[in-house]
Amino acid sequence: MKNTIPKATAKKWMQRWKKMEKDYNKKTPVNGFLVPMIDLQEVIAEIGATNVRTYLGIDDNDMEKLLIVGVDENGNDMTNEAQGQFVYDFTKPCPPDCGEMDDDGLLSL
Repeated sequence: MKNTIPKATAKKWMQRWKKMEKDYNKKTPVNGFLVPMIDLQEVIAEIGATNVRTYLGIDDNDMEKLLIVGVDENGNDMTNEAQGQFVYDFTKPCPPDCGEMDDDGLLSL
């Protein structure tokens, strides 16, 4: 399948990220994000979106967020609310919203 990698490769990449992370993530560990399906469906449905870009952020409650925006064919973020282009931010960090995890605390596949 297109745009997929084996679980072993994903784990290797995640372990590398954990080793290379900045000081912030040592204080507040984040392994991933739960993304509501509606966020993906809506950003993909935006007229002119050919890709999706994500940004990391911290909300006013010090909760990590993965911000999702549509990207046009020129690689520009699509964030003009008057044109129906939005930043989607209802993601939840893992932990605590992880579901079942493998013994190494990474993937729950």
